[in-house]
Amino acid sequence: MPAHRSPAAVPVLPAPVLVDVGGAPVATYLLEPEGRTPVGDVVLCHGTPWSARVWAPVAQTLSQDHRVFLWDMPGYGASPKDRAYPVDLVAQRHRFAALLRHWSLDRPHVLAHDIGGAVALGAHLLEDVDMASLFLLDIVTLDPWGSPFFRLVAEHEPVFAAVPGPLHAALVREYIAGAANHHLADDAVEALAEPWLDQAGQAAFYRQIAQLSPTHTAPIVDRLGQVRCPVRIGWGVEDPWIPFEQAARLRAVLPGDPEVVAFEGRGHLAPLEDTAAVGQAVRQWLDGLVDDAAHGCG
Repeated sequence: MPAHRSPAAVPVLPAPVLVDVGGAPVATYLLEPEGRTPVGDVVLCHGTPWSARVWAPVAQTLSQDHRVFLWDMPGYGASPKDRAYPVDLVAQRHRFAALLRHWSLDRPHVLAHDIGGAVALGAHLLEDVDMASLFLLDIVTLDPWGSPFFRLVAEHEPVFAAVPGPLHAALVREYIAGAANHHLADDAVEALAEPWLDQAGQAAFYRQIAQLSPTHTAPIVDRLGQVRCPVRIGWGVEDPWIPFEQAARLRAVLPGDPEVVAFEGRGHLAPLEDTAAVGQAVRQWLDGLVDDAAHGCG
C-alpha cells in the first residue's frame, strides 16, 4: 500500500469556554451551522493522550448542518492539569454525564474515540445517560488494553514525571506519531503533543496514564449487551495500539449486530489520518438514522 500522510495542519477550534463540572473546570467548544437551523446535536469524546483537537477536522465537517459539542477532559488539552482533579475513567464518565446535563442536550448523537468510548459507554450504561446513537471509533473497553508502556508508567510515574524536558518531549512526539504508524504530518504531531510539553503537561501526561485502569472498564464490559441505542463501530485496520480484531469482538457483544466500518491502511488516529473517510462514514451514519424517539437510548 502506498505511503500516506495526513493534512499538515489540524484545524483550530474556537476559543474554549470553561464550564464548572463537579468542581472541575472543563474546556468546552461549540461549532454551529451558519445561517441555518441545525438538524441535530453531536457530541465528540476524545481519548488519550489527545484532546478535542483530534476531532477538529471532523467537527468542522459535521457543523455544516449539526450543532457540534466538544470537550477536553480535565487533565487534557485546554482543561486544567492540576493534580487535584482525578483523571480516572470513573471521574471522567461522571463529568461527561454532568456536562450533557449542563448543555441541556436531549439524546444527542455521540462519537467517541479511544478511552472516550469507555467514558461515553460508562455514562450511558452506568450513569443512565440517554443518547440517540453511538459511533465508536477504535475504543478502549474490551480487555486486554493498556500497553507495556502503560504498565511501566503506572509502576514508575514519579520517575517519568522527572525526566529532563527534552527527553520527555521526544518520547511524547514518538508515542503520538507511532499511534498513526508515523503517517501523521509533523504539524499534526506537534499540535497533539503541545499540551504535554510544559512542566504541568509533563506531570499530567504520566498522571493520566497511571490513573487509567481496566478495573474501571470491567463493569462497562459486563453491561455491553444492555446498550439501548443504535451503534456503529469504526476501526483503523492497521491500528498498532488496539488490534482490528477487537472490532469484531465488540460487535459480537453489542445488541443489534452493529456494522463495522474498516478504515483500510489507517492506524489509531483515523480522524486525522483520513478525515474525509471518517467524516463520510459518520455523516452516512447520521443521515441513515431514523429521527424517531423510539430509536434513541431510552
